[in-house]
Amino acid sequence: MEEPPPKSGWLERLGALLIRKPEDREQLITVLHSAFERNLLDSDALSMIEGVMQVSEMQARDIMVPRSQMDIVDISETPEKFIPFVIEAAHSRFPVTEGSEDNIIGILLAKDLLRYYASEEEFAMRDMLRPAVFIPESKRLNVLLKDFRSNRNHMAIVVNEYGGVAGLVTIEDVLEQIVGEIEDEYDFDEEEDNIVMESDGLYRVKAITEIENFNEVLGAGFSNDDYDTIGGLVLSKFGRLPIRHESVVIGNFKFTVQRADSRRLHILKVEKFAPATETSAE
Repeated sequence: MEEPPPKSGWLERLGALLIRKPEDREQLITVLHSAFERNLLDSDALSMIEGVMQVSEMQARDIMVPRSQMDIVDISETPEKFIPFVIEAAHSRFPVTEGSEDNIIGILLAKDLLRYYASEEEFAMRDMLRPAVFIPESKRLNVLLKDFRSNRNHMAIVVNEYGGVAGLVTIEDVLEQIVGEIEDEYDFDEEEDNIVMESDGLYRVKAITEIENFNEVLGAGFSNDDYDTIGGLVLSKFGRLPIRHESVVIGNFKFTVQRADSRRLHILKVEKFAPATETSAE
């Protein structure tokens, strides 16, 4: 008895659908959405395919962390001064400057700072710096991703036409354009962990936390008539997209931006005051 043919995967089914030979990008997207509606693609696969198509058209300037939001270390600073900053920022890599922010002389890996604690020799940051990679603002993301993979770099410094530092981009930034946001040390494993208490009166909160949930957990009374999430409420008080470490006080809560990019808020540090010390927005 002949064995039945194996079931085709979504790639084979999609290939059959593409026999129509779409003539332009718009037609291809229409075909992909039609495949999704016919259950030939699931939502994750559709999102990733669209992400790949988008990356091929985007440039480094479109996703870079702007210079004003970069966390950098000055080569002249002592370990006692910059190590607390590195711990608070919680990144794995830091551009290191000398003299000015446009003069980036290398990349400091946070893990290399273990030598400061493990060695009795005099600390010499310059000796442990990794080479910095510089790219133009116009560099295509698909080419940049290929470079990241072949050169095993995880961070590139973006420079403008005059050679000045415009921002930075990481391999995670590029991959997130394809697969969506990647959780890191600031993210939470489960959706119910949108709010985590770090100490008495101090919380770490996802910006996407619904105001109703925030009110229930922290005993607040914020209205959700105009905004659904706590991030939306905070943005409304700033009137613009704030950068890291900026704060605003709303009612008896102080909100400090702990993680944000050039497009949205991600993580907020929330300090709850006693009602008697309630203050107005900064």
